[in-house]
Amino acid sequence: MSFEVLAPGILTLLQDSGRVGYQHLGITTGGPMDEHAYYWANRLLGNDPSAVQLEITFGQLQLQANASSTIAITGADLCATLNDKVITPWRTYAIASGDVLAFVTPKSGLRAYLAVSGGFQCQPKLGSCSTVKREQLGGLSGLGHAIATGDILPFESNTTRPEQRVPKWAIPNYDVPLELGVIPSYQHASFSRDEQMTFYTSNYEVSQHIDRMGYRLSGPPVTSQLDGIISEGIAFGAIQIPSDGQPIVLMKDRQTIGGYPKIGCLSSLGTSQLSQRQPGQIVTFSPSDVADAEIERRLFNRVILG
Repeated sequence: MSFEVLAPGILTLLQDSGRVGYQHLGITTGGPMDEHAYYWANRLLGNDPSAVQLEITFGQLQLQANASSTIAITGADLCATLNDKVITPWRTYAIASGDVLAFVTPKSGLRAYLAVSGGFQCQPKLGSCSTVKREQLGGLSGLGHAIATGDILPFESNTTRPEQRVPKWAIPNYDVPLELGVIPSYQHASFSRDEQMTFYTSNYEVSQHIDRMGYRLSGPPVTSQLDGIISEGIAFGAIQIPSDGQPIVLMKDRQTIGGYPKIGCLSSLGTSQLSQRQPGQIVTFSPSDVADAEIERRLFNRVILG
């Protein structure tokens, strides 16, 4: 049971929930940029929450099924088709041997997630299949390679399941301006009240410089009273402010330590929403609290894990 890759797309990576426990060795976590979409895809299929999926950035992926199964697609609407018939994300589909699944270009969002019943098979490296190209780790080869033409993507089961859909209340709108809560942490106190006010009242635009390491934003600059700091560990969603004053939100493939002042940190689910924004879209920030982030995550986990 497998898919054959007819066209690999712009950037298609095998991802599970991430590589945990190695940041002290300089190895980042990897994992899905959009945890919300990733976990919902596995939830729809009754998979293990950490089952391996494909993260499809910007589209242009084409696959042919070599067995019957059930798939789930969540996240961005990449104008997907099944045997040339348009299909939409946030639901499951039955597939048969010979079916061709294709993703074109984004209609909304940036990254789609493709899960298959039972999950894709992949040999873990350091406890995870997550692909991190910079570290040459994970993925089908174990060496951090993106999916390529001719690759065979085995999956564990050809079980067909009843049709499932994500409830409407759980489907994000990636086209509206995004407001993100910031937990005032790290070097937040080193930014004056005026600088903090600038940060929290300004519009920031997603720049062209975005990838799995970080999202660089463009807008009114903010400045810390610190010239630099001793390098320290960095969490998913940390917002570092380099010398030009333009915020950089650190993502799944971030470096494990850094020496720029950081004004705070986003929640994991907030950072997931940012990962679906394209260059030119607007992001704003507001002060938040770690308790709010914890409650949001617990409610999400309760829905996903049952």
